[in-house]
Amino acid sequence: MLGRASRCGTQKAMGSDSCIGILLAGGLARRMGGGDKPLEKLGGIALLAHAAAALRPQCRSLVLSANSDPERFACFDLPCVADDLAGREGPLAGILSCLDWIAARYPEVPIALSAPADTPFLPSDLFARLARARQSGASIACASSGSRLHPAVALWPVALRGELRRALVDDQVRKVETFIRNYSLAIVDWPIEPYDPFFNINEPKDLETAQAILLSHKTAIAPDRGFCDS
Repeated sequence: MLGRASRCGTQKAMGSDSCIGILLAGGLARRMGGGDKPLEKLGGIALLAHAAAALRPQCRSLVLSANSDPERFACFDLPCVADDLAGREGPLAGILSCLDWIAARYPEVPIALSAPADTPFLPSDLFARLARARQSGASIACASSGSRLHPAVALWPVALRGELRRALVDDQVRKVETFIRNYSLAIVDWPIEPYDPFFNINEPKDLETAQAILLSHKTAIAPDRGFCDS
């Protein structure tokens, strides 16, 4: 089983039983030379373990969006859901498949929190702040940092999955931002100092930057060795 990140504590966020976390790991990692980017190591531990550690205390449960052989993620003990649309249509397709999975297994859960699996410094107040912003009547709440939008880091109503499927299949929508801009949207901004909590790993040099963040800031602490790190 995954352990907990010390930066997140041991308590679940208030109201988080109403939320399932979606970790998006379906990309092709072309800028990393291919392969499984979420399994790249930061501080000796997989990026996926860092992201899962941040989300786990904030959500009732987690689900992993990933294509191809799920056995490569078996040691993380997470349910793994592949896209049900052919052609690897990007993170929107992954979010759709996970929303369908949540609706089938947790019909009482109304919302899902998505984040890329290669984002190791996700904030511990991610769910709380997005949920609070969504109370204004917004359909979707999305994170930003330094005024830069992060469309894949968002709080979604599970009931939106039918409209999302129509957008993907009928309207050929592929970008997350294109889809969410069609709905009432709450945007919550986080500071980028002392580091960007939504810093993600796209290429090898980003791992070096992330390692420097990990070593320099007490609030960016690697998960304990209870995590799958083989």
